[in-house]
Amino acid sequence: MNSSNLTPSTSASPSQDLELSIVVPIYNEKENIQPFFEELKSVLDGYKKSYEIIFIDDGSADGSTELLEELAKQHPAVKVVVFRRNFGQTAAMAAGFELAKGEVVIPIDGDGQNDPGEIPRLVNKLKEEKLDVVSGWRKNRQDKFFRSFLSRIANRIISYVSGTHLHDYGCTLKAYRREILQDVRLYGEMHRLIPIFVSWAGGKVAELPVNHRPRQRGKSKYGFGRIFKVMIDLITAKFLSTYLEKPAYVFGFVGFLVAFGSILTLAFVVWRRIFWHGQWISPLLFIGVGGIGLSILFVLMGLLSELMVRIYFESQGKKPYIIKKIL
Repeated sequence: MNSSNLTPSTSASPSQDLELSIVVPIYNEKENIQPFFEELKSVLDGYKKSYEIIFIDDGSADGSTELLEELAKQHPAVKVVVFRRNFGQTAAMAAGFELAKGEVVIPIDGDGQNDPGEIPRLVNKLKEEKLDVVSGWRKNRQDKFFRSFLSRIANRIISYVSGTHLHDYGCTLKAYRREILQDVRLYGEMHRLIPIFVSWAGGKVAELPVNHRPRQRGKSKYGFGRIFKVMIDLITAKFLSTYLEKPAYVFGFVGFLVAFGSILTLAFVVWRRIFWHGQWISPLLFIGVGGIGLSILFVLMGLLSELMVRIYFESQGKKPYIIKKIL
């Protein structure tokens, strides 16, 4: 029995191929769960594709857990994962992605601001244009001005630093091919940066304007501090993606700069001694000698890091490349 014979409201058995996995992080959204689920289910049933809905309860304390458990009992297509405490949205996304069985994985916020009606458009674009990621763009964002303003600035900075040009990295509503998520490891606030990781790996990423709605119930869990966390995560990711496989280049370059500065300092000490009859023993002499020693340490650290990286790749059976296809 193939997926075309599945009714959308019924979960597939392990031997059957699911088409869609919807991942929904939930944190204290008791008032929104039922209306959101009913709207989401209506959209998916109308789309006529087999699906599963994975709710990740991120340590809710308002009764959300009990509501989700009831949904799981009533609807075979619903799965619920309950965290022991609040780990954050990125951890919730990671758990959902790991459990997802569908060909296409669609994360969506459970507060009702993301429009479930946009899911078919995202999936259709992903398949028709043979993309790896379609990222939602809240073009007419229904949030407070200051929050939207800061988000626009952050998005421009992220695009500039990453080289991947999207208008809205923070929109949870996206469509991914499941296979591209299998090697993604998420930390901090890095779930927003997945399209960047895919682009860096040679994947195809596109953007689609989606409807965004004002919050009707409950309170937003987002703070301005997340913007700065995302920027730090971006810098970390950029560094690791560029130098993970060749750390000796980083430490070697820094060591070269330190050595060059130290040699100039020692040359100045010698020049001052010859032409100005200055003292040999001076702070500059110690700085120059110490700098030479420090540069040697940087080079040794680079060699050690290179050795560790090679051991890691060999022990994990990892390859320093990603194959798209073999013809």
